[in-house]
Parts: sequence; C-alpha cells; structure tokens
Amino acid sequence: MKKTSLETARRRNTALTYFFLILGAVIMIFPFVWMILTSSKTVTESMAIPPTILPAQIMLDNFVDAVKSLPFAKLYINTGLMILFRVLCAVAFSSMAGYAFAKLNFRGKGLLFGIVLVQMSLPSQIFIIPQYQMVAKLGMANTIFALVFPGIVSAFGVFFLRQTYMGIPNEVGEAAYLDGCNQWQTFYKVMFPLTGTSVAALTIFTAVFAYSDLMWPLVVNSDLNMMTLSSGLATLRGQFSTNFPVLMAGSLLAMLPMVVLYLIFQRQFIEGIASTGGK
Repeated sequence: MKKTSLETARRRNTALTYFFLILGAVIMIFPFVWMILTSSKTVTESMAIPPTILPAQIMLDNFVDAVKSLPFAKLYINTGLMILFRVLCAVAFSSMAGYAFAKLNFRGKGLLFGIVLVQMSLPSQIFIIPQYQMVAKLGMANTIFALVFPGIVSAFGVFFLRQTYMGIPNEVGEAAYLDGCNQWQTFYKVMFPLTGTSVAALTIFTAVFAYSDLMWPLVVNSDLNMMTLSSGLATLRGQFSTNFPVLMAGSLLAMLPMVVLYLIFQRQFIEGIASTGGK
C-alpha cells in the first residue's frame, strides 16, 4: 500500500510538472503565433473586437507592403554588420579581460572588477546620453561605427568569461609556463581554446542583445538607410493609427535571422547558460 501511494504521488507530481511546463510553453509561444496570424489578416480583422483568431483570407500583400515600406536589404546589412563587430569586440576584449581577472594578480584588480559589476547592475539607458555625445563629437553619427560603439566593451562578457577561466585549473597555466610559454602564449595557445563552448554562448548572447537593441539605434542613427531592423520597424508605427498586419509581417521578416541562429547554435546556447555560474 505504501509503495502504491508513493507511485501515485510521484505520478501526480509528474503530471503537475508537465502541466505547468506546457502552460508556460503555450504562454511564451502564443505571441509569436498571434504575430503570424495577424500578419495574414486585413486591417479590419486585426482591430476587431472581439478579436478574430484566424483570418478569413490569407493576405500575402502585407509582406509586399512591408518590403516596400522599408529598405529591408540595407536593414539586414546594417544589423548583420552591427552584430558581427559587436561579437568580435566582445569575444576579443572580454576574453583578455576575463583571463586577467581570473588568473593574473595585479594592483587594483578588485577595484576594477567591482567597476565591471557596477556597470552590469546599472540600466543601460543611463549611458545613452554620454555615449551619444562621444559619438557626435567624433562625427560618427549615422554610421555603422555608431551602432557598434556601445558594444565595444561588454561588462557581461568580462564577467561571463571570468567565470569560465576560473573553472580551468591553475595547473594548466603552470604547465604551459614550464613548457616555455609566456603569459600571452599561455592565454591564446592554451587557455583560450578551452573556452570554446562559453565563447560560442557569449557570441549568441551578444548577437541576441545587439539584435534586440532598439533605443540606441533610434537615437544615434536618424537616417532610415542606416537603421537596424528593430529601429526600422519602429518607423512603421504611426502616431495616430498603425497598420498592424504590415507591422507584424515586417516583424516576422525581421525575426527570421535570429530563429535560424538559435536553431543552429542551440546546443552551445544551452551549455553556455548551464556553465555560467560554474567555477
């Protein structure tokens, strides 16, 4: 009897677990499903009360209108270049800084790492004005450099890779030193290759953060041809009325690169999250 009751309780707990997991999945997926459905509706159907779930007729013209309203080719290129350069900067500088904070001893190490943690804890919006002033004084507004500028140094990347380097035994670096490597050779020949999974995860995190960045591209680049996908889509929203089907069609076209990126690197993404706090 006792064994039967334990099995019943286990099954009940398993059923409840699956129920809440499925419920959470439905809640997260529903906005994307609604976006796809809305992109195929007419303006009247998209604003109907009570709302209509399925469109009476699939309106592919919404995608045509979205492509005509925005220079998607240039938006894709701008977004791709911004992501590429932010990823390169994040990986290069965060790897070196993370290695230094994890394995080297130098004066002011604790203070400097504390500044990194403070920067992580502050909202990014408070840096927009000084960053814009710096870009404007350089005369680099409405350029790709302006889009990349806030991501040249990543506080999150420094902390993330520091945790990874701390998980590598010190004996590995000592063995490299005994084999004749100097500090730089120990870093890029021995230590850095051991962080492949974390670097891949940082690449995905940086790409996602850059892709979803809306406020900075809107502030620094006012030329539509120099905007990113997120800021370009923001221009489709009218002041008094918005064509939601066209907006959702444009959003669907804009999200495809990130979906493909996640499907390709989902294993590294999950492993990177699991190892973030590892020491």
